[in-house]
Amino acid sequence: MQKALKKAPFIVAIFLLVIVLSGCRFESRHKLETNPDTWSIISKQKKVVIGLDDSFVPMGFETKSGKIVGYDVDLAKAVFKQYGIKVDFQPIDWSMNVTELRNGTIDLIWNGFSMNPERAKKVTFSEPYLTNKQVLVTKKKNHIYNFADMTGKVAGVQAGSAGAMDIDSKPKLLKDRIKDHSPILYDSFTEAFIDLNSNRIQGLLIDSIYAGYYIGHQKNRATYRSVPSQFPKEQYGVGMRKGDTELKHKVDAGLNRLAKNGQLAKINQKWFGTNAYSPLMTK
Repeated sequence: MQKALKKAPFIVAIFLLVIVLSGCRFESRHKLETNPDTWSIISKQKKVVIGLDDSFVPMGFETKSGKIVGYDVDLAKAVFKQYGIKVDFQPIDWSMNVTELRNGTIDLIWNGFSMNPERAKKVTFSEPYLTNKQVLVTKKKNHIYNFADMTGKVAGVQAGSAGAMDIDSKPKLLKDRIKDHSPILYDSFTEAFIDLNSNRIQGLLIDSIYAGYYIGHQKNRATYRSVPSQFPKEQYGVGMRKGDTELKHKVDAGLNRLAKNGQLAKINQKWFGTNAYSPLMTK
């Protein structure tokens, strides 16, 4: 009993410390949400945390050895190298990317993040750095040459992706045609391609950049067909918290320097060859 009494003050102290630290974290998070100044934190810590879907080839993905690589990985490193900042890449549930950003788990969303009005209500975007479009990938044996051929068939799309938003925003193009008027939602494009190859779905709405890379690396690439869509072209941008003006300025300035000094062109060539268009390189 006496030993227990001696330990009591220590236990109480630990308990109070936990409460204080929790309060600090809450206060810091609340301050970040109400008055974002992420850059001051990043510049002091010399580290930025970027959220990504680590199966999004070729933008950002994990290799068999466990290393995260990709177009956006190279681009982000090149931008923050200019400021002497280390980049940590944090795999996240892509459908929860804005929530992770608001919660302070990550500092940026940078992984083929399509810019659109709906997302612009929730995040601040950098300048666009790459142009993309949605395509419907099918197997040639299914004889799908246009969206009308998807009538009564099963379509797939990644949850939270620009393609998923397009399907809902323009239902006459695809949603109203497909089976049950609703696509199968996938956590990753990798899972979606498995189902496409197994004929559990007959069409996959996907970013043209990912589709081209994936099909180009398949031994049986001649068995795939990429059907153009009528959905509007998209541009990729970096997502950050609303009001994060200084961080936006740093990211935009870094991207523009890469466009001017030729480094952006080299990164484009490495991952896409000549099949890449960056609006930054037309300034």
